[in-house]
Amino acid sequence: MLTKQQKDRIIKKYKVHEKDTGSPEVQIAILTEEVKQLTDHLKTHKKDFSSRRGLLRKVGLRRRLFRYLQKENQKSAEELAKKLKVKLAPAVPQSELGPSMIGLPEEGPEKPEELKEE
Repeated sequence: MLTKQQKDRIIKKYKVHEKDTGSPEVQIAILTEEVKQLTDHLKTHKKDFSSRRGLLRKVGLRRRLFRYLQKENQKSAEELAKKLKVKLAPAVPQSELGPSMIGLPEEGPEKPEELKEE
């Protein structure tokens, strides 16, 4: 858990405008610091599955925020990833997502033999 001072320092460093506290850039930076802390905690407490679940949740949220930021401002997302030393997955446009990309079969399911019409 970040202290108030740590969070304020991160907000000050990554804010987009003067009164910024909730932009995706700031949220991603805060989540990255929390992920680092949880990772260090889990190195010493290997069986702390509750914290592991929290870590996975934060990583997923950070991934979704990065995806949103990539859609809105690709350049800002790349700069932020470089600053935070985080790998950035390539953005896949919605138009390129085929049925197989989202877990659907290419064609509909086949009918069983007894239901097929001749």
